[in-house]
Amino acid sequence: MEGGAAVDRDVMWVPWGMPGLEHLHFVSPPEGAVADGLIIGVADGLPFRARYRTRCDAQWRAREVCVALLGPDRRYLRLRADGEGCWTAGSCEPLPELDGCIDVDISATPFTNTLPIQRLKLQEGASADLHVAYINVPELRLEKSRQRYTLVAGRPGTMLYRFESPADGFVAELPVDADGLVIDYPGLFRRVWSG
Repeated sequence: MEGGAAVDRDVMWVPWGMPGLEHLHFVSPPEGAVADGLIIGVADGLPFRARYRTRCDAQWRAREVCVALLGPDRRYLRLRADGEGCWTAGSCEPLPELDGCIDVDISATPFTNTLPIQRLKLQEGASADLHVAYINVPELRLEKSRQRYTLVAGRPGTMLYRFESPADGFVAELPVDADGLVIDYPGLFRRVWSG
């Protein structure tokens, strides 16, 4: 987001190797960002529908996250954070296992990579290690995950980040646009529409 300007966008991604679609509506006024996404996907050979909503403060720290499975197996996960690394679930049940997590990562969407990318504002060649509240969809399994972001190259309008998950050795090069939204997530997601 160049110069702190407000953003109001719709973006669509599809998975690389299976049927599916995500529609994201993303609004980022100066006081914080709100994202609302609807995902249709397949996991373990079964279709699922999920909706998520994230709210960040002006520093791009996750403050509220809700993920809901739609359909006959309706379930949801609602989390709140203080922006300093303390999380609660539902009606304020503490989640000490997430202590130190500032960001959230929802497995079924590339959108949540935007949060640390915007929050960290790395200089070219710089890296940052962080812990995130990782939500596996459609299981709605919650865990703490260590990740690393490196800004490989940056030029006006597009940047290239290296994303690493040291626990499982996963590495991906992520091109992102000026708003920090992923353009292509090799092997997982690719953007098919942006407005």
